[in-house]
Amino acid sequence: MHHKLNLPSKICEQCQKPFNWRKKWERDWEQVKYCSERCRREAKQQR
Repeated sequence: MHHKLNLPSKICEQCQKPFNWRKKWERDWEQVKYCSERCRREAKQQR
């Protein structure tokens, strides 16, 4: 059985909600700033 209890988490810079590590971010977790593609797009538009 696989437990997802001890995954690292961050706060999204756009929506300020917490989000957990995902396998797809394994290589670049340090650079991940947003919880979703939507938040990333919205942040880009506000600049």
